[in-house]
Amino acid sequence: MRAIRVFLRSFKEAFKSVFRNFSLSIASVTCTTITLILVSIAILFSYNVNNVTKKLENELTIIVYLEKDATKEQADELESKIISIKNVEEVKFKSKDEWKFEMMNYSTTLNTTLSYLKENPLLDSFVVKVKNVRDLRKTSEKIQEYEIVRSAEYGEGMVEQLVSIFDIIEKVTIIIVIALVLVTAFLINNTIKLTIFSRRSEIEIMRLVGTSNYAIKLPFIFEGLFLGIIGSIIPIILTIYGYIIAYTRLDGHLFSNMLSLVKPFNFVLYVSLVLVAIGGIVGVLASYRAVRKYLKV
Repeated sequence: MRAIRVFLRSFKEAFKSVFRNFSLSIASVTCTTITLILVSIAILFSYNVNNVTKKLENELTIIVYLEKDATKEQADELESKIISIKNVEEVKFKSKDEWKFEMMNYSTTLNTTLSYLKENPLLDSFVVKVKNVRDLRKTSEKIQEYEIVRSAEYGEGMVEQLVSIFDIIEKVTIIIVIALVLVTAFLINNTIKLTIFSRRSEIEIMRLVGTSNYAIKLPFIFEGLFLGIIGSIIPIILTIYGYIIAYTRLDGHLFSNMLSLVKPFNFVLYVSLVLVAIGGIVGVLASYRAVRKYLKV
């Protein structure tokens, strides 16, 4: 029961202290707000960039062209062999007539050229979707070994460059988010340390009257939690409304239809939870360390 009373009293004291030391609280909240806004922007940007790269990766496929004299039985057998390859996710047959129709609709020049030809010069094929685009080359080489396969093409050279660029973008965006979170932790940490340091005489009086270390630290820990959560309110509002407005005005795309943005719901809610968590956790840790280490409680 005593522990519960101390807990509740500490909770009330922390809440009152936020308003009692209003100017210092404003400094902590402002620092938290600014840094969490930057973190929010970085998270929104990095997630959308990674989402675009994943979609582009999913568009990368292997086109397996069959020999002109390949029979239906041979094609069915080849399909079974291809689907059994570990890295293959999906195999779809595409006839030469489908290719012809698609190409004729693609441009007027191709339409005119193919219309003059009595015989379809194109080849039957399989469109192969893989699980890991980084193994496209190996998968293509494996398919190339089978009989009745004329070629297995995947944009050799260009694909490797794209995958390399995707990897770099993904790593850079992750590093930016981590760096901003660390900067946020550092700034909030120092601001709350200053807040507690300015009240060192209050802590000394509490020690002199015999207050336990636990009872001294707990209100400050709660105060750090409150300051972190309050500091995350404005970034959350800006994240939710700002992203929804941007998504609506850009019609869900950035520059072109290929670069589609992540839909707001439930994406902005997850980002908001991350911001609250960062603010609260950093506030608690900063308060705990400041009271324990710097004021030697």
